Parts: sequence; structure tokens; C-alpha cells
Amino acid sequence: MPLSLPPARVFAELVPPPVGTPGSENDSPGIKKGFPGFLQQPGREIHVSGAAELSAGPDRAKVTVHLKSKKAEACAARTSVSRRLDYITQTARQRGGISEENVTVTKNFSRIDNAYKMEAEICITFSDFGKMQDVCNFLVEKLDSSVIISPPHFYHTVETIDTLRRQVCLAAVGSAQQKAQEVCQLFGQSLGKPLLIREEEMKEWEGSLENHIISPSDSVSLQQRLQNATVYVSSKMFAVFEIKGEKKRKQAALKN
Repeated sequence: MPLSLPPARVFAELVPPPVGTPGSENDSPGIKKGFPGFLQQPGREIHVSGAAELSAGPDRAKVTVHLKSKKAEACAARTSVSRRLDYITQTARQRGGISEENVTVTKNFSRIDNAYKMEAEICITFSDFGKMQDVCNFLVEKLDSSVIISPPHFYHTVETIDTLRRQVCLAAVGSAQQKAQEVCQLFGQSLGKPLLIREEEMKEWEGSLENHIISPSDSVSLQQRLQNATVYVSSKMFAVFEIKGEKKRKQAALKN
């Protein structure tokens, strides 16, 4: 399922050079030794912060179908369950485009008093939620109470979460660079290369507080389940950029 990426919320600030007394050596780029946090040439660096927040809806849904049969004869119990299992599998393949690797079946056979009980559970993983609804509605219509279909469990693949983390990191760095560029332009300066980029914080959470409604799981709507399963990731970055000298700015202007 495609990522849902709302516009990043960003901020940045210009940090003035600190003033103090000499201290221990500091090997940070562009910073004078003996003056922690001091600029080698005051005003030739710009310190900015950038932040971004992105979200991604779930891209997988797992539906579990329960079915059972209790008969006086073992063969009859097995046949009853097997026939419905085949029908469910065929429906998932034809109407949902589901391959065998996305279908898992477990069975349990037991004897209770003078009867035989056959139970089965089939788990189907969907990537298309529209087809998932179509398959579930069709099975309810055709099999009625002979099967119990659990509410879908929505989740994300590892690849989706990794992509989201990278995107929010790049968005936060981009916002810091953009703000630094705008501040330099405001003062007639040219932004140079980055001297330091550091991630200050990254947070991840699922859903939002207002979406987590306290109610029986069966009464939660499909849209609410999707909202509750949506993952949000935020990142805060700190960056230091060089401010180009007069000579470099003139050379850059001539090239342009």
C-alpha cells in the first residue's frame, strides 16, 4: 500500500557564537581549539535545527477464518471441514488474487464423548484491502454461520518501516538546509558545505491518542483499525553549515 506522507512540520533557528573563557581542546570542524563551541571566524558558520514528521498506513492485513465440525463418524467430520477449507482457499485465490504462500492452514482433530470434532483455522494475508473486504463479504454471504471470520489485523512490512525512517531523516535534514539557506540569503550571504549533521531525536508511535477508542474490538470500524495501525515517525536534526567567504561568493556569482 503506498505511503501516506503528510507535509513535514519543520523549524530551524540561527544560533549565535557563544562567548566564554578558554577550555579544553575541541576537535569539531571549524571550531577553534581551546574554545569549546567557539567559531574560528565568528559569523562564518550557521547552526540550525530541523524537524520532520511523516506517517505510513499499514500495507498488510491478516484475516483468520475459523471453522469446525462435530460428527458421529470421523470421516464425516473431516470431510465437512475439508470441503469448506477448499472453498475458502479457492475464493481467496480467485477473488483476492492470493497466492499459496500467503495462506496458512492449521487443523486439530479430537474425540469428545461419542463424537469426533474437527477444527481448522485458515490465515490469509492481503496487500489489497479492497479485495480483502470483497473476499470476507463473499464468504459471510455463502458460508453464513458455518465459519467465523475474525476482524483484520493490520500491520507493516519491515521494508515499509525502514523506508519511512529514511524519508523522515532526509526530510529533517532538508528542512535544516532550507532554513539555513534562507537565513543566509536574508543577510546577503552564501551557504557553504555542511560541517556537522547530527540526529538529536527520533520517535515512533502507532496511531494517535484520539484514535484509540476504548470499545469492544468487534465494534471498531475498519477505518478506525486502519487509523490505529498507522505508524508515525518524527526526527529532529542539528546541523552546522559553512558560510562562504566573499571570494567564494564572487566566484559562485560569476559561474551563475
